[in-house]
Amino acid sequence: MDDGFRTIIEPFRIHSVEPMRMLSRAERQERLAEARYNLFALRADDVLIDLLTDSGTGAMSSEQWAAVQRGNEAYAGAPSWYRFEAAVKQLFPFRHILPTHQGRAAERILFSVVGGPGRVIPNNTHFDTTRANVEATGAEAVDLVIPEGSQPRTEHPFKGNMDVAALEALLAERADDVPLVMLTVTNNSGGGQPVSMANVRAVREVCDRYGKPLFLDACRFAENAWFIKTREPGYADVPVVNIVREMALLADGMTMSAKKDPLGNIGGWLAFNDDWLAEQCRNLEILTEGFPTYGGLAGRDLDAIAAGLREAVDEDYLRYRIASTRYLGEALQRLGVPVVVPFGGHAIFIDAREMLPHIPPLQYPGQALACALYLEGGVRSCEIGTVMFGRQADGSEKPARMDLVRLAIPRRTYTQSHMDYVIEVVERVAAKAGDLVGMEITYQPERLRHFTAHFRPLPQR
Repeated sequence: MDDGFRTIIEPFRIHSVEPMRMLSRAERQERLAEARYNLFALRADDVLIDLLTDSGTGAMSSEQWAAVQRGNEAYAGAPSWYRFEAAVKQLFPFRHILPTHQGRAAERILFSVVGGPGRVIPNNTHFDTTRANVEATGAEAVDLVIPEGSQPRTEHPFKGNMDVAALEALLAERADDVPLVMLTVTNNSGGGQPVSMANVRAVREVCDRYGKPLFLDACRFAENAWFIKTREPGYADVPVVNIVREMALLADGMTMSAKKDPLGNIGGWLAFNDDWLAEQCRNLEILTEGFPTYGGLAGRDLDAIAAGLREAVDEDYLRYRIASTRYLGEALQRLGVPVVVPFGGHAIFIDAREMLPHIPPLQYPGQALACALYLEGGVRSCEIGTVMFGRQADGSEKPARMDLVRLAIPRRTYTQSHMDYVIEVVERVAAKAGDLVGMEITYQPERLRHFTAHFRPLPQR
């Protein structure tokens, strides 16, 4: 339905509600200090609007809850597995499907088999766990996004596209070191930016010339397909389901976190056509995840994902999903808040480096801004910048390409009034942005430091 109304309405009715607790500013300050200024360490009950991630945080539908009741917990060959497999193959017709408990498990299995010292994995942009799983094997993760993908304020319909010439140059020089090429759709690290079908085809052609398989990191496949439908010439009248299948048919395999577009609270999978690779990964899955017809998931989870996959490609839902994200982005733009444009599908990304020019990247402006949003109004967000990506494989540190704060919107969870509140919180923080101070790290683990690092604010200037 699109009759030109200005009001965005949720294409669902609220069936159940969960109360939220409102802390005072003094209480939030205390909680923030107790968490050592790492928002991952906050108790969820102490957060009012939780935009930390859209991963596994969405609301399941009545059909999904009904599917949970159908879940069969047989160890091997449960009916739930066959319903899950059929739903996946309807959209992604790969020969082999291996369920996993979440996307990073699929990444770990895949790169444990194809990675290793001296190997190189090119991607438009690796997200945090993807990069960590590549580097944990001793391989090198190389980002090859187009130049516009590193320019927050530059308009381009498909800023997630891979730089095809750069991929060609890498393969010309080091083809023997590259076991596969990946494309992340949409490109989360770069602001939730989509990849065009033309770019997928161009990458496929380069892979074919060098005999390299192409894999999709496809956890936001439906949102990417919607952007292809609405932005790429020739696709306006093509159903989203067909666009998804076309993307899949251009690839040789995929990793998936079912906690994103498939509308699951847990789960994922690894898929491919290659029989040898399937055998190697299946053996590792049995060792670490479980039998290949459940892969670390309960039967009820498999059934919930199967139902969620059908709902994820519903075009009324996708129209609402993208419009509600755009609503937040346009409001922040009107306030003069620097945000990544064009808007992605799952989140709005504030350009913390531009908003806080007095805080240098190695003093983590994104972390400072994220903490300020929580302190001001109980809004939890996520730094996507030098904290997440600044530490190098050799232990050194350099500024990330961008310092962003992601406001990731859980699916079917918050209403327009919740977003209006978030807008007001950002407006208040923006009004006193010049008063914010940088952060320093007082503890960090070797990998994925943003999850558990400790911070403290630097002295006021």
